[in-house]
Amino acid sequence: MKKKYDFLVVGSGLYGAVFAWLAKQKGKKCVVIDKRSHLGGNIYCENIDGIKVHKYGAHIFHTSNKNVWNFVNSFVNFNRYTNSPVANYQGRLYNLPFNMNTFYQLWGVVTPKEAVAKIESQKIRTDTPSNLEEQALSLVGKDIYEKLIKGYTEKQWGRKCSDLPAFIIRRLPLRFTFDNNYFNDLYQGIPIGGYNKLIEGLLEGIETRTDADFFADRDYWMSLADKIVFTGKIDEFYDYCFGKLEYRTVRFETETLQEQNHQGNAVINYTEAEVPYTRIIEHKHFEPESPAFLKNVTVISREYSTEWKGNMEPFYPVNDEKNSALHGKYKELADKETCVIFGGRLAEYKYYDMDDVIEKVMNDVEKYFG
Repeated sequence: MKKKYDFLVVGSGLYGAVFAWLAKQKGKKCVVIDKRSHLGGNIYCENIDGIKVHKYGAHIFHTSNKNVWNFVNSFVNFNRYTNSPVANYQGRLYNLPFNMNTFYQLWGVVTPKEAVAKIESQKIRTDTPSNLEEQALSLVGKDIYEKLIKGYTEKQWGRKCSDLPAFIIRRLPLRFTFDNNYFNDLYQGIPIGGYNKLIEGLLEGIETRTDADFFADRDYWMSLADKIVFTGKIDEFYDYCFGKLEYRTVRFETETLQEQNHQGNAVINYTEAEVPYTRIIEHKHFEPESPAFLKNVTVISREYSTEWKGNMEPFYPVNDEKNSALHGKYKELADKETCVIFGGRLAEYKYYDMDDVIEKVMNDVEKYFG
């Protein structure tokens, strides 16, 4: 007996939404479900006083893949937002990424030659760094490490840098130009009107259901479609049969302020350990072209990095040796599946930028449908 749908897509984030749209172009019928009360996964934007608030953390689209850039712009126009974060260390501000502006702020150097000499004089070289601290000191030296890396990284991971593996920072880009653009990609921006417009375009004409928990009635959901696209946690799909994978998560403290402009920038990182949050996002700066930008109201979000527990949203896979080995066991099971496609950050236990997710879906669909 033929089932109602060709595909049940579990999760309406970027992987699930793009897959559903591409499958529809191939003549396939999909239903997309999400346990949250809204669509869009972690790129969902909440409208507060006309400001599009990135509810699950800042998402800045950047890519050098022209096909991906043209694809997303076919659903919504993107603005020219350029990510230029600032670091706050003990009340002093430093431009990011590490560039000539940063080096001038640290040491007063004004030429690349002076900056290189200063960094080289501060490096503590180690042939085989055994931890992140040794790796960082051998790459960028004492001042940059202690002021701009150490505290921030320890808050992000909840562990001392001396207890973190060296491979987390295989390299630390140093730019000897006065360029505060964080990304090197050819294309960069934010959807005008927020990421919801992108998701709405992708899922237009496709049946969706929110507040729908796949695991609450697994047999029912699986009975609806011939195949499943699963974008949730891979270990949960297999009922944690080998044990639970670890994640880092983020807690957001969002506040509406009666100010036109609170911090002058979308992203300010707080790099000292004594400040409990990792950064403050001021959302209106992502869309300076919006009428809401001029209003005497703004929305900020403080981000607190913490260990993931069962009732929290998993954000970042902990790709250390232990978790990578555990994920390998689950992947062996997943590779044997003939009716389930695993895709996205949680299902593949891999951190993806947004453009990488879209490119991955395109490749998966092409491989799957031919």
